[in-house]
Amino acid sequence: MVSTIFRQELKKATGVTWEKWIAKLQDSVNPTWSHEQIKNHICDTYGATEEWGEWLAVIYGQLLGRLPSGITKDAGVQIGVRKTVALTKEQAWNWLVSPQGLRWWIGNVASFQAQKGFEFTSAEGVTGTLSVVEPYHKLRMTWQRKEWEKPSRLQMYVLSTQTGKTTIAIHQEMLEDVYMREMMRRHWDEMLNHIIDHVVAGNK
Repeated sequence: MVSTIFRQELKKATGVTWEKWIAKLQDSVNPTWSHEQIKNHICDTYGATEEWGEWLAVIYGQLLGRLPSGITKDAGVQIGVRKTVALTKEQAWNWLVSPQGLRWWIGNVASFQAQKGFEFTSAEGVTGTLSVVEPYHKLRMTWQRKEWEKPSRLQMYVLSTQTGKTTIAIHQEMLEDVYMREMMRRHWDEMLNHIIDHVVAGNK
């Protein structure tokens, strides 16, 4: 439920380990409090920032049996991000599997083959195996950063729209916790915004 990434970032930001935070909160939080009450308590009593008060309240809330949005029994912690861009489906697909596109979702790789069973490892340490490849439509794979304890499952779609544009949809599941989900949401948002700002602009 709590990833190594969250533990490391929490300790770096607050100077207190996750285990010590649990002890503090178990001693001082009333389990009947609302999420907002827990967050305010963390910020007011322990001097946490608004951001870390929010994260601690969310993840401690899970220990109290509260289920954050974006978590399902089968897919675990998941995130979905999509944007519609002024590219054809073929242009969007070709960018995703080009060296420039790969750098955004795998990293720098010596070679890449869009075929089922292909295993990739980037210079940045991202590893995975393609399990479904439907050219100009869908990629499905395992996907893991080097600092992660276990792989996630990543799916990327390019979908034609009635206006002649293309929706790029990214769905990632089996993430370790909601903190990691937010980090990946920001990453995929950045990638899709890059496509709009640079790839689409370059095709005009």
